[in-house]
Amino acid sequence: MTRGEHRAQGLARVAVVVRAGAGPLWWAGVIAAGVGVLPPGVTGRRIGVLAGAALFLVAAAVVALTRRGRYAELARGAVRAGRHDVLQDRAVTARVWRRGHRWWLLLAFAAALGSAFAVPAAGGLLLAGCGAGLRLKAAWLGRLERAGDVLLWVRVDRLSANGGRPAGKAVEVYRSTGIAAGDAAPGGARRRTAALV
Repeated sequence: MTRGEHRAQGLARVAVVVRAGAGPLWWAGVIAAGVGVLPPGVTGRRIGVLAGAALFLVAAAVVALTRRGRYAELARGAVRAGRHDVLQDRAVTARVWRRGHRWWLLLAFAAALGSAFAVPAAGGLLLAGCGAGLRLKAAWLGRLERAGDVLLWVRVDRLSANGGRPAGKAVEVYRSTGIAAGDAAPGGARRRTAALV
């Protein structure tokens, strides 16, 4: 472990970062598909919707499966988080990711709407498929975390240096904590609190 690794670091949950784009992409896609089905387009609505359904399935599968090997490799090599490391809240992690990607999300939404004049609803369903794929990938990460009885974290500075991608080249190692750490459950969903009796 290098000298820099001993310093206290801000840590963000890997699964939360992955999930951060799922909601915006899903809803932007659903809205774009709903509006995009109104114009008949070049292909006609029926062909547009069928093409969009195929794109939805392909996008969901590709996004869900991409770089799983890299995530698994980083998970296997995860080192224990230090006692002075700062665990970033789920809401903060999601907000930072969405703020950093807001222009890409807006451009994707605009492109999906514009494509409706050629192929109705297809662009919106493609976006929604990407959102669904991110949710599936986060669920897979949750199963990985439960299997190892750990939660996986990535250094905030490495995440920023890699454009918000938690498995890119700038990310050299994950940190791990016990399963009860932080305010997000395995897979990055909001942790459910037990009901009072």
